[in-house]
Amino acid sequence: MNMQAPPAEPGFAPPALRTLADTGLTPVMMRDILLKTIFRKNVEQASDIAKAICLPIPLTTQLIDMLRDMNFLQATGTMHATSSSEMGFQLTDAGKARALDALSQSEYYGAMPVPLEDYKVQVKRQSIRDIKLTRPMLEASMGHLILPDGLIDQLGPAVGSGRSVLMYGPPGNGKSSIAEGIRAAMGDNIYIPHALSYAGQVITLFDPIVHTPVTAATETEGQSPLRKNAARFDTRYLLCTRPTVMTGGELKLSMLDLNYNAVSRTYQASMQLKSTGGVFIVDDLGRQAEPPQTLINRWIVPMEVNYDILALQSGEKFEVPFDTLVVFSTNFHPNEIFDQAALRRIFFKVKIDGPNQEQFLKIFAMVAKKKGIPLDEKSLIHMLKVRYPTIDNVYANYHPVFLCDQIKAICDFEGQPYHMTPEYIDRAWENLYVREETIVH
Repeated sequence: MNMQAPPAEPGFAPPALRTLADTGLTPVMMRDILLKTIFRKNVEQASDIAKAICLPIPLTTQLIDMLRDMNFLQATGTMHATSSSEMGFQLTDAGKARALDALSQSEYYGAMPVPLEDYKVQVKRQSIRDIKLTRPMLEASMGHLILPDGLIDQLGPAVGSGRSVLMYGPPGNGKSSIAEGIRAAMGDNIYIPHALSYAGQVITLFDPIVHTPVTAATETEGQSPLRKNAARFDTRYLLCTRPTVMTGGELKLSMLDLNYNAVSRTYQASMQLKSTGGVFIVDDLGRQAEPPQTLINRWIVPMEVNYDILALQSGEKFEVPFDTLVVFSTNFHPNEIFDQAALRRIFFKVKIDGPNQEQFLKIFAMVAKKKGIPLDEKSLIHMLKVRYPTIDNVYANYHPVFLCDQIKAICDFEGQPYHMTPEYIDRAWENLYVREETIVH
């Protein structure tokens, strides 16, 4: 369901930068990032440089003047007619040497980072725990699902509180779809910095796979580059929809720590740091290489104290905000995979059962209609009276989609229009379950 997300509230916005001191960065860091960016991206004009380092043009011009005084930059002496007669700049030999030296220490260039302490303040402004989630919002995001009675009553307070949620129950009953619905219910936008700085290190945070920028209509057409850059918020941030990180059996503990690239000497944020202000979904808990108890232990402290501990290559540890709705989904009973201490720290536990016969028929009819297969009463009776008793009448939400896709494949193979018969139900059923038998090798 595609819903247009509203803009973030005005109080969310990080204040616009007025001076270089407002960045919270040292002149040396800004100098080196500017030199590396010009060297790597080959940008010449102040407006292009400003766009590359995500600073307003007036502040970028101040940095350029500082580097000219240090003999790292020089004017090219030419005006560019296509760029509002802007002066061009290029690196001097000393500037190139300094850029190469800086690149040997870290390959990071581009957007100026946001100091970690400033980012913590911004996280509080747009905390997921302050989100106003109503019943209509959650129902709208789940509108395509046929849910068990009372499920919205349980999920609503859990999601609205921004606390951890454990969904458990038999496989194939929509836990993953419900988790996606929870994500879709987070309708507003927040500000995500391109990168963070801590102890002289830069940590890349923005990830286009996780973060979706909001392209708002601007009123800047026809304005000068200087006027266009008069932003109403800190341009080192991007306005994005609340992020979602979804992992499954591939999740490893190492993914929850900083990712250091020894070749480029750069850091990338951990997966849960990228999910700050949004949702972290752990699907199929129990199928990872690490035991579920080990994984949950990694989250226990962050979920309780709202911050996480990360470490640099030097071994120095530091705190980062943990402002994330963690949704665990598992096919196992919680008592089988967690101790009571872990369960106590997961704030909400919601069982997702399979549908009853009435709900199953509603889902089957909806799926068959969507796939263009007319319902046949004789086939439905055969399925309910002959086939389902063989599995103790246990219905699952994935059965209708599976069976209808099988019937479509049979009809395509037989060269017939889509329709269902008891025979086709039997043929489809053969692929739904594998018979218990001994294979002689």
